[in-house]
Amino acid sequence: MILDDLEYISIENQTTEFPKHFHETFCISLIHKGIEQIDFENQSLFSEAGCISITNPYEIHSNPLFDKTTQLKFDTIYISNKLMKYILNGKNIKFTNRKIHSKNANTLFINLKDAIDKQEPKKIELYLRKFINTIKLYSQENENEYLELNFDSFKEINNYIENHIYEKFSLDELSKIANINKYGFAKKFKASTGMSPINYILMKKVFSSKMYINKNTELTSIAYKYNFTDLAHFSKTFKRFVGISPKEYQQSFREKP
Repeated sequence: MILDDLEYISIENQTTEFPKHFHETFCISLIHKGIEQIDFENQSLFSEAGCISITNPYEIHSNPLFDKTTQLKFDTIYISNKLMKYILNGKNIKFTNRKIHSKNANTLFINLKDAIDKQEPKKIELYLRKFINTIKLYSQENENEYLELNFDSFKEINNYIENHIYEKFSLDELSKIANINKYGFAKKFKASTGMSPINYILMKKVFSSKMYINKNTELTSIAYKYNFTDLAHFSKTFKRFVGISPKEYQQSFREKP
């Protein structure tokens, strides 16, 4: 269970800004170099080297480049809410302090990342438990379960997108599901979710495609499978939301034993 609900990526030099997006997981980053900026709806968070930053599931945010002349280097671990609750014996939490200064937490983060790298299940669970129990001090109990974005027809629209994720989409077909004209639909969708329908669809395509990438994947096939124009279009879009290109993401599998 644990390995299925846990993932990490390393960003050596973030050179692109991440548009508005969200993760279905807790997104926990350790900053090694530079300053990370996260823009939420009513708050901007700045995390310097040595800090851990956290976003909660389904929390809309963007990542501008704070200083384009300074390389931003960080590692990010994604922990599903299901796994978080499993480690905390069913407790549902939400991080209210999204920026953490803790040498102990940093050490445990690195130990956990190394254990994931080496695919050592016992050590992964050991360090994951220690890490979560350390950072939970910066959280509070969340009375409500994490739900998808709030929009009258969102669940139906989201299901449609997921069921047709490999296809092309148009505002016309989505607006028909919502029973509203396409201009009103686009406006309402963005007002409710913080994202344009097109960006939301691209984000869903990219995060879905990640599941199919391993060291033997033919990336061009993935690009066409998800109806991108070509590999260059897929790579550019992937990097916008993930921070590294699909080729770099694929190479991370080759580096692991």
